[in-house]
Amino acid sequence: MRTPAGKECRFYYQDFFRGRSEQECRLIKANPRSSQWKPADCANCPVPDILMANSNPNLVLEATVKTGVLGIGRRVAVKAFCSRHLIDVEQPEVGCPQCAAERPGLRELFNDLK
Repeated sequence: MRTPAGKECRFYYQDFFRGRSEQECRLIKANPRSSQWKPADCANCPVPDILMANSNPNLVLEATVKTGVLGIGRRVAVKAFCSRHLIDVEQPEVGCPQCAAERPGLRELFNDLK
């Protein structure tokens, strides 16, 4: 679904049908340690970019809304985890290094075609 910031995100949900006014980020809502989500948080959220760059089904994301000093400056922090290899992923845009090592590269695919 398209977020208020204009990006596609599978964790964002809205319902304005017949007078309803529901908006939520289901990824942040699933994290009880996070601050309350606001629609303005979508503007600086890295999750849509991570989802667009990496389609690994084993990548598990956890998002947290963090506030700055005196409540000024909100940001969304994301942690990534590989559910297949049970390791933390340092760069969620790139994905799990062990999953990438298991996939064949372009050279192997072209050699198989010959």
